[in-house]
Amino acid sequence: MSYFNFNSAAEQSSFDLIPKGSLVRVRTTIKPGGFDDPSLGWTGGYATRNPNTGSVYLNCGFVVLEGPYARRKLWSLIGLHSPKGEEWANMGRTFIKAILNSARGIHPDDNNPSAQNARCIKGFSELDGIEFLGRVDWEKDLNGKDKSVIKSAVTPDHKDYPALMGATRPVLTPAASHGQAQPLGQQPVPGRPSWAQ
Repeated sequence: MSYFNFNSAAEQSSFDLIPKGSLVRVRTTIKPGGFDDPSLGWTGGYATRNPNTGSVYLNCGFVVLEGPYARRKLWSLIGLHSPKGEEWANMGRTFIKAILNSARGIHPDDNNPSAQNARCIKGFSELDGIEFLGRVDWEKDLNGKDKSVIKSAVTPDHKDYPALMGATRPVLTPAASHGQAQPLGQQPVPGRPSWAQ
C-alpha cells in the first residue's frame, strides 16, 4: 500500500487579524479593472468601475514585506470618482499623496519645488509596485466579518518612520535647504556640537 508522508510539511500560517494600528512596510499591487478615461488621465486599464454604483477606484493589494506579519496580504480601494460627490475622490487623492510622501521620503510640510515634484505621477503605473509604510485598520467584509486593511500611509514626520523604512532613506524636510534630501540618521541633533553631528 502506498501513502504520502506529510510529517515534513510546514505548519499552517496564522490567519488572525493583524492588530489595528500596526505599522507595516508594504508593496502595492493594483488589480487592473480595465476602465480608462483618457480625459482624466486614467489609462493603462488600472481603474475599476463598479457597474452598479458608477464609482471608480483602484483595487489595491498590499503585501507586508518584513516583520512578524511578513508575506501577509491586505486589500483596500482607493477612490477616484463617485456619482454621489467629491468626498470619495478627495479621500483617494489624500491617500495617494500620503503614499507618495511615505514612499519617497517627503515630509508632509515640505512644499519646496523638489517635494512638490515628487508628489506628481505620470500615471497609475507609478503606484503599482510602490513601497510605503502603512497603518493597519479593520473593516467589515461582505459577510460582516472583520478584515485587515490599509487605509492610511505613515509619513516621515512619524517618530517610527526612520526605523521601519530604513535609516538610509533620504527624507525631504522643510528645513532642508532648497528641498535637498537629507539622509535619515544624519539630520542635526539638537544640543550636539556641529563637529559631532
